[in-house]
Amino acid sequence: MSERADTHGGQAPDAHLDTVKRAEDTPGERQPYAELGMKTDEYDRVRDILGRRPTSSELAIYSVMWSEHCSYKSSKVHLRQFGTKAPESDALLVGMGENAGVVDIGDGWAATFKIESHNHPSYVEPHQGAATGVGGIVRDIMSMGARPIAVMDALRFGAADAHDTRRVLPGVVEGISHYGNCLGLPNVGGEVVFDPCYIGNPLVNALCVGLLRKDQIKLATAPGPGNKVVLFGALTGPDGIGGASVLASATFEDESHTKRPSVQVGDPFMEKLLIECCLELYQADVVVGIQDLGAAGVSCATTELAAKGTGGMDVRLDLVPLRDPSLRPEEILMSESQERMMAVVTPDDIDAFMAICTKWDIPATVIGEVTDSGRLVMTWYGETIVDIPPGTAADDGPVYERPFHEPAGQAALNADDPARLARPDDLRATLLELLGSPNLASKEWVTSQYDRYVRGNTVLAQPADAGVLRISEVMPGAEETTRGIALSTDGNGRYARLDPYAGAQLALAEAYRNVAVTGARPLAVTDCLNFGSPEDPEVMWQFAEATRGLADACRALGVPVTGGNVSFYNQTGSTPIHPTPVVGVLGVIDDVAKRVRSGFTGPDEKIILLGDTEEEFGGSEWAHVAHGHLGGLPPQADLEAERALGLVLTEAASRGLLTGSHDLSDGGLAIALAESCLAQGVGCTVSLTGEDAFVGLFSESSSRALVTVAPESFEAFAELCAAHEVPCYGLGTTGGTSLTVEGVLDVPVTELRETHTATLPGIFG
Repeated sequence: MSERADTHGGQAPDAHLDTVKRAEDTPGERQPYAELGMKTDEYDRVRDILGRRPTSSELAIYSVMWSEHCSYKSSKVHLRQFGTKAPESDALLVGMGENAGVVDIGDGWAATFKIESHNHPSYVEPHQGAATGVGGIVRDIMSMGARPIAVMDALRFGAADAHDTRRVLPGVVEGISHYGNCLGLPNVGGEVVFDPCYIGNPLVNALCVGLLRKDQIKLATAPGPGNKVVLFGALTGPDGIGGASVLASATFEDESHTKRPSVQVGDPFMEKLLIECCLELYQADVVVGIQDLGAAGVSCATTELAAKGTGGMDVRLDLVPLRDPSLRPEEILMSESQERMMAVVTPDDIDAFMAICTKWDIPATVIGEVTDSGRLVMTWYGETIVDIPPGTAADDGPVYERPFHEPAGQAALNADDPARLARPDDLRATLLELLGSPNLASKEWVTSQYDRYVRGNTVLAQPADAGVLRISEVMPGAEETTRGIALSTDGNGRYARLDPYAGAQLALAEAYRNVAVTGARPLAVTDCLNFGSPEDPEVMWQFAEATRGLADACRALGVPVTGGNVSFYNQTGSTPIHPTPVVGVLGVIDDVAKRVRSGFTGPDEKIILLGDTEEEFGGSEWAHVAHGHLGGLPPQADLEAERALGLVLTEAASRGLLTGSHDLSDGGLAIALAESCLAQGVGCTVSLTGEDAFVGLFSESSSRALVTVAPESFEAFAELCAAHEVPCYGLGTTGGTSLTVEGVLDVPVTELRETHTATLPGIFG
């Protein structure tokens, strides 16, 4: 393929083209900055930077690059804690500030992973919103030089039986399934949560993980004056224009086309080709720097690459290959069309680069050149329409220290302790009620639509506590390693509503624990922080407390934040969602053959509860399901106990002491026992002698896990627990066809399964 694609360029300039010269000659011309989401002081600052009014193309760049989504202008002052409080980590290779974090997993291999939101597009157009959320996070992983190997998704919807949920959820699941399955990426885990607070504002958080050699990391940078700037992948169209700002339709008044689609349209087959093309480009070593085109499209890729390189770039915007030749420069800059990448290539390598793109049938066009001018200059058929310092758009956006204060009703909410609620007499009925409730019922209706085992490297997948993948055979040269990686995402909006500091820590603790119960050592964190409007001081207090809690917990557990996403303005009208920090944890296991399966795996094994149980029901599933209650305080986050528990679980797995494991979280011990029975259809008989049976079964105290060991391993395991000061309680044995709690309840496993699996098919068909 030549350096210019067959389809390129837009309309030739006309008398209304807003050039830099025209901007200098018409300083008082009104511009639609407010319609583009900019405040007056932000617009005035752009004028100060440029010494004139911006052209319409420059305004397009600054409006999207200074948007909340791209600049983190309301969150940046709080997110800095993830750096200042970061624990020392020998594993961290690339941290925050790049497209995705990278960690060393041993044997010369590295893993890169990240989670991001696609909430609002998924409400507007569920299928495409969710599908392009998957596509976008996959390209983040590609841009680090890695092969994407798996995805996960953390989903939250309104009440399961609400009309809005029945509209949105099937489309979201279909979009995730379609895009991921077409790419051949296994979906190995995640969450599906229902709560009325998400009506009108679902959360669709997508995670991707990839593998690469640790010495082959790629970065988003444009060094070397004279190097070529290549746009490759799908053609640029009108879809997604302004998606990163508030733009949805009429962008530039009568100069713009109305009804531009605000939600991107994905093509997973093009993305599959793009993945393979990128991997061959990396193997040929013909890429100096690379950036995916996601939020803010060409605006983001050019400004960020230039700002991180030698400081300048000249771009011929009329060379951008278009699906719609009527697009104006502003629209090209703001388009978020999918499946596009931008690379920096030396002149000596450009022919080899183009040849590889041609092999994979990927359109590729040289649209510019790296300079050392310190300016990003764009032309349109010879006319200069952009001339800015790129760092002012990419790095020097506004930073707000927004006011925040505790919500007015927070004290009353915390004082409303669930201890006042009537406790059930029939614990058998309570177990079944919880087990069949939408949040705790089987998610097989959802997950069966995803391919969990494509590529053949999935070791564990949902409903296991974490996804586990082997490295061998995923990448050339990896056959010699026995290593694998484990991933989990977790979050609890009710906990965070009661106490955002503790809620964020509990989200991390659960994800950390879910990785540990597989036998993997937790290494690093990615997060997706979903909140209401940052202009609401009460929401901003929730955000400040959650980020502080998460940073403190990462330091205590020794797992650094490698990157992630902040999603603000998640609310219906003036009512925000519950603060919902979703935390992903990645761990490494030295030998995937020693991974621990979830639940009870055979008869005649000892069942052991690790950790102490307190009377903790604030934000619990029992209070939510049985009473529709939210109040009190969430469970205590004991991070020292969590770390000790993790050490016991990983060491026991490496020594082959465990036959099965399962974390305790929502629904407490009762749900953990039921799910453990359902894993392989193995019953159990346990005793809660000396405990309040209701508290013992349904409390949601943290830092607990349920494990099974062969009788001959019990003594060695008990000694290991004692060495780490982890409480260890023998509950009973596996076997039989029922879940039996002596003197309390007895439920056949068949009844557990019927109750557990009927709910979502009954609602969604």
